[in-house]
Amino acid sequence: MSSPLDDVRGLVPAAIDRFGARVHAVAPDAWAAPTPCAQWSVRDLVAHMCFEHRWAPHVLAGESMTEVGDTYDGDLLGDDPVGAWDAAAVRSRAAFVATGSHAARVHVSFGWLDVEEYAVQMLVDLTVHEWDLARGAGLDEHLDPACVAVTLAYIRSDPIMLTGPGLFAAAVRTPGGDPQDDLLGLVGRRAAR
Repeated sequence: MSSPLDDVRGLVPAAIDRFGARVHAVAPDAWAAPTPCAQWSVRDLVAHMCFEHRWAPHVLAGESMTEVGDTYDGDLLGDDPVGAWDAAAVRSRAAFVATGSHAARVHVSFGWLDVEEYAVQMLVDLTVHEWDLARGAGLDEHLDPACVAVTLAYIRSDPIMLTGPGLFAAAVRTPGGDPQDDLLGLVGRRAAR
């Protein structure tokens, strides 16, 4: 019997596109606005996502952290955060579309993972940070229900990524019943209702 977490690589390209649409919608005066991510502005959040998506083609090809080295250290956004996101996204998206060329195991900051696990983690990052970006930039906060469902199921599975480096704030209580609100609560965010 298959699980919705078995292989979500097919969901990632559209999630990249949705995040990119939010990046394009950021008003010029909103780049310095705070986000729900402690100590991250809208610009900082987009820089984080650029970093992740610059790495993705290397990771999916089976390259190790050592092989890529410090290639993407420093300011990846420069004076054009939208263009920087677009450049990162186009290569990442293409790498996720080419599922047949992925390595079976990929190397991330905390070790080797099955490629399917990496894809779920990237989907979690895209989904949660899409909401963070929307909140910080004052955009519509509605998320794709399919991505919410997969992300919520993954978070509820208590994956190793949540027990290590403290990626998310402590969970907050929600009234329950709305999957997006439940997801946001589990990763320490409060939906505005």
